[in-house]
Amino acid sequence: MDINTPVSMTPWLRSPSDGELPLLPDEQLTVGEVASLVGVSVRTLHHWDDVGLVRPQSRTTSGYRAYSARDVARIHRVLVYQELGFSLTRIAAILDDPAVNAAAQLRQQRGLLEDRIGRLQQMADAIDQVLHSQESGLRLTAQQQAEIFGRGWREDWADEARERWGESDEWSQFEQNAMTFSEADRKQMQEHGEALYAEMAEAKRASVAPGTESANLLAEQHRTMVSQLFECTHSMQVCLGQLYVGDKRFSAFFAGLEPGLAEWLAEVINANARSQGIDPDHAVWE
Repeated sequence: MDINTPVSMTPWLRSPSDGELPLLPDEQLTVGEVASLVGVSVRTLHHWDDVGLVRPQSRTTSGYRAYSARDVARIHRVLVYQELGFSLTRIAAILDDPAVNAAAQLRQQRGLLEDRIGRLQQMADAIDQVLHSQESGLRLTAQQQAEIFGRGWREDWADEARERWGESDEWSQFEQNAMTFSEADRKQMQEHGEALYAEMAEAKRASVAPGTESANLLAEQHRTMVSQLFECTHSMQVCLGQLYVGDKRFSAFFAGLEPGLAEWLAEVINANARSQGIDPDHAVWE
């Protein structure tokens, strides 16, 4: 599995250049030479020395730090763990644990890196899919739309939405995000949406009042769900609530779950927005 990682992200991940020989076991390097070799700053190496993370045992005749092949190997291991998100304190604990077998530790590092490579490859594949869809003009299929929005979704709604919002940043973000979802992701979103709307219908039947803690929680869950497709602010959510009530197709969809649900949901969204400092009467799409 090959990923072209930018050198600026991992300067230490490189093969020796032409004419560059590996460090010999008895060779000693200055801090400046090591900094150039592994791609970190001299200041970083000084800090690691001060905190005991990588402390060279030798000194030059002038009293400067002298790094051995073993010191450089430890630096590389530090950099691997740092790339994986470990703190310096945690890295020091791992490297200095006398109970840890060095070979087993390296194998563990390799396994962690392979996991990360796999995740990065998935991200790269998703980006390729988005680029391909943009370049070829592909759009979500009706089945993909239904998997995201639920069984009641109609393809002509998407066409109308594209005509209304197709030039907006949110629509671009929506299409890019939606195209990266796997079939399992879309199914999970659909099931989550159906469960959330069922919970809302039950809350309305139970006369949960807008503005209460439980109602605000439902509003935030709704906003989080929408934000999986594009970043939805409280003001934008108010606009969606207005659409649910004002568009007969949306209100009919919600009425099929519970009579008056669209109006109740809009009131819940408005009350929650007020608690966040948004005036629903002046809410805008931003």
